[in-house]
Amino acid sequence: MSDFVYAPPDEPLQILHADAQVLVVNKPAGLLSVPGKGEHLADCLIARLRAVYPEVLLVHRLDLDTSGVMVFALTPLAQRHLGWQFEERVTKKVYVARLWGQLSPREGRVDLPLCVDWPNRPRQHVDHEVGRPAQTDWRVVRHEADGTTRVRLMPLTGRSHQLRVHMSELGHPILGDRLYATGAALDFPRLMLHAESLRFRHPDGGKAQSYSSPCPF
Repeated sequence: MSDFVYAPPDEPLQILHADAQVLVVNKPAGLLSVPGKGEHLADCLIARLRAVYPEVLLVHRLDLDTSGVMVFALTPLAQRHLGWQFEERVTKKVYVARLWGQLSPREGRVDLPLCVDWPNRPRQHVDHEVGRPAQTDWRVVRHEADGTTRVRLMPLTGRSHQLRVHMSELGHPILGDRLYATGAALDFPRLMLHAESLRFRHPDGGKAQSYSSPCPF
């Protein structure tokens, strides 16, 4: 967006777990996961982590405006193992979101293929011919008094902007979404999307691990 100014939050790192193989952190909204193009976009979560854990390696990303649980690797072996888990859908991710309007029924699945909308990058869109498969399960937590809906979203795939596009396609965009919401749905201080929990198997031994972060909105 032409009027976008990157102003990442100045707050301490929130380490949820650290051992010899993996690092689990809570990413704040407004902070890039990795550097963008240009010196003004150099400040990011992995750069901040690298100051404390020089060996840190990327496994996955969260959008700039999304907060919540991320896992990083501390060895190349752990990076490969975790990357495989994301690719093969071994991981389980749960997000909390607030949506415009009152979503019904109480639960369901969106199954719409996605790809980049080239003339309007970084927007993604539904494309039944060349889009990659994308599925998202939703479950309504409650309908709020202000006419919005709080939901839990469980992505079965990991496409770029998947949750944002899928909710918009339902007619209930995520509140504060500068790319996919319009009108009064934009009148919120941040994107109302938070990665609440992440479950994966530890690269050393395969034991299931689950980490969570309370929703800040």
